[in-house]
Amino acid sequence: MTAALPSTPTAAPTDPAPVPARRRRRRVLLGAGAALVALLGGYAVWSNAHPVRLTASIEIEASPDEVWQVLTDLPAYPQWNPFLTSTRVTSEGGRLEEGATLRNVMHDRTGDTVFTPEVLTLEPGRELRWLGKMGPGWIADGEHRFVIEEIGSGRVRLTQSESFTGVAVPFFEGKLRDDTLPQFRAMNEALARRVEAVGRE
Repeated sequence: MTAALPSTPTAAPTDPAPVPARRRRRRVLLGAGAALVALLGGYAVWSNAHPVRLTASIEIEASPDEVWQVLTDLPAYPQWNPFLTSTRVTSEGGRLEEGATLRNVMHDRTGDTVFTPEVLTLEPGRELRWLGKMGPGWIADGEHRFVIEEIGSGRVRLTQSESFTGVAVPFFEGKLRDDTLPQFRAMNEALARRVEAVGRE
């Protein structure tokens, strides 16, 4: 009688299906992530290419220099300005100049908002422009401009405007038009009265 040789254990067959299934899931997740990134990137590009613009103009019986003097007399803003209730230069030197940083307190019917824009343009008697950013710069940017145009002897047009860009801006367009734009008009009217009052002094 011959003794039976011990049998060599064999590994149970493995199902190769899970590996391809995991690869498929990974491909699906990577594809979905890439699509989401592309969608967000496209939306960011679109929101920056389609800014929300607010504009308000007023005609004032004054010279460009008279309007400029009131517009750039920042310490006097709390005395007359219903919109920018406080504005001051916070950068080194404390001078209003291109590259300077401001601290602005903006008031509307919802309350006060503080922002710190950088002055981009300072052309005496013609234009003051600054850029404010919320977050890293792609969330919401606001480029604010005051443009003074002489339209006749002793008469100018002051145009205050702002161009808003960024991914958050479309969600606040209604608030900007309902709350912020009326304050542009209120500031323009108050500035005209201030110019006239200063002219009588």
